[in-house]
Amino acid sequence: MYMRFVKVKYKPGAESAIRAVYDTAIIPRLEQIDGCLCVCAIASEKNPEEGISLTLWETPEYVKAYEESGVYEELLAKVRPFLLDSAEWRVQLSRDFTLEYQPVQEEPVIKTFSSTAQMNTDIPEHGAALHMYLRIVSLQLQPGKLNEFNRIYDDEILPALKKSPGCRFAFMTVSSDKENEVVCVSIWRSRQDADAYEKSGLFEKMRERTKHTYSEFYQWKMALERQHKSEVATSEDMKRDTYRIVAGKSFK
Repeated sequence: MYMRFVKVKYKPGAESAIRAVYDTAIIPRLEQIDGCLCVCAIASEKNPEEGISLTLWETPEYVKAYEESGVYEELLAKVRPFLLDSAEWRVQLSRDFTLEYQPVQEEPVIKTFSSTAQMNTDIPEHGAALHMYLRIVSLQLQPGKLNEFNRIYDDEILPALKKSPGCRFAFMTVSSDKENEVVCVSIWRSRQDADAYEKSGLFEKMRERTKHTYSEFYQWKMALERQHKSEVATSEDMKRDTYRIVAGKSFK
């Protein structure tokens, strides 16, 4: 299974309009595309303007065919009126030495990940999924430690998640561009279930089991935090985010 991850910025108050576009245009169109298993639009709990379009695919060949078909550009055009443009401005000097300002439109960030381990359950169906929450954990591993992390995730983390009340689906993916970038996704029945898991201490226990596989820079950060009893920010931090599903449907 492959995950295609498109990160965008929503305009304030655009959530209902985006849901309508997905329900009437994007979901029906992707349902016709070979190999697409699931699609959902999600919004960040921490940053309401941060949105993600997440699709699951059977194989990378289906992803490539979709990207080359022009359908992505077609669907992006339907949702673009509800996305924020970049605040960046490009400044240049014209031939008569007057300043010219041109806004630079920010394109969505697209990443593709391959799933190496997943919970053996069905992807949540349309309707029920709208009340669910996603937890996305991303981190950098040391070179050569991917197989070790994958083994622990498959043998220990997935069984623990399966026993956690409210966990409906979970999988681990590896970036197609960066071998050591890992993203773990779990889908929860409700915000309360996701919060209960976070407070149970199970996540911290699993982090202890896998921390020897993390990048050396991140391990140094954790050692500093223990020493000074305060958080230290680095460029390779483990990122934990919770998202609400705005619209979505499973096709299989």
